[in-house]
Amino acid sequence: MPRSAPRRLRIAVAGAGLIGRRHIDEVLDRDDCVLAAIADPSPAAAPLAQAVGAPLRAGVAELLARDRPDGVIVATPNALHLPDALACLAAGVPVLVEKPLAASAAEGEALCHAADASGVPLLVGHHRAHSPLMAAAREVLRSGRLGRIVGVLGSAMFCKPDGYFEAAPWRREPGGGPILINLIHEVHNLRMLCGEITEVQAFASNAVRGHAVEDTVAIGFAFAGGALGSFLLSDTAAAPLSWEQTSMENPDFAAYPDEDCYVIAGTDGSLAVPTLRLHLYDGREQRSWCNPFRREIMGVERADPLARQLAHFVAVLRGEAAPLVTARDGLQNLRVTEAVVAAARSGSRVAVPVFPQPQAEAAQAIT
Repeated sequence: MPRSAPRRLRIAVAGAGLIGRRHIDEVLDRDDCVLAAIADPSPAAAPLAQAVGAPLRAGVAELLARDRPDGVIVATPNALHLPDALACLAAGVPVLVEKPLAASAAEGEALCHAADASGVPLLVGHHRAHSPLMAAAREVLRSGRLGRIVGVLGSAMFCKPDGYFEAAPWRREPGGGPILINLIHEVHNLRMLCGEITEVQAFASNAVRGHAVEDTVAIGFAFAGGALGSFLLSDTAAAPLSWEQTSMENPDFAAYPDEDCYVIAGTDGSLAVPTLRLHLYDGREQRSWCNPFRREIMGVERADPLARQLAHFVAVLRGEAAPLVTARDGLQNLRVTEAVVAAARSGSRVAVPVFPQPQAEAAQAIT
């Protein structure tokens, strides 16, 4: 007899804002999932819930009590990530928490402890971790073809229009700038590719917009393996040098497929990301700036990382995979980001503490 198809998983989404709606669309697009419910107290969520035929709940507590989903995607405001995720863990329901893991590293640490104690899977929505481009770049770095990694040059330079700030005035205030909104994505990418960040230094400026929050930041990173990194972050720069613009993974942004936002250099070669262009020396005797590089471009089959993230969540719910982006990853990204804020304020180098990992998880660490 043919095997019956697996039961469709009931996935609920908490938060029907911009990213929450993206998650809702992804759930609706899968044949092996059903949208169990939407949790959002805003009146604006009612027409959406009616349009997709999903029950609407006022919050995560009501959702868990009435709908008992197989999994929950938390895309609520950052301040609610901690209580919403804790409620899911207490109910024994696996949860995918949008980035950032929590509103602060202290709250993120509390979630790590709660996830450990419950044994319930907690994933963090750093969706770029599911990008085929990132997987290909990481494969190159793990292969050793670049030799010992010595330097990383990165950028996230883009221009947010005036309407971005007019639509949400809190974006002009501390906490609403590119360090806490955008840099956390880059931190996870750099940790995936180059290992743990152990120390940071930063200079921040608000000279262009004059808001109470930064618009441009220059950052220095020190990595555990000895590499150093330099990163320029700006949301007022007329430049196509961000992941969104270069990776072509988000159709909402103009695409510049010939540009890169990271260059990772080793003793034997360098890799540009996301074009995946390699510059390599053929043997140690060729290592001289007088000699030409051998150039390669890696091929990769592109895919939507947000869709791949949901597919991974489904696999975790079915017991077929372990979380790729763990609570500890989310916490460490927060710690690096908070260290950048502290370094920019103090003008000093700031060390980044590393949250200890359980023995089983340490075997699969980013490094």
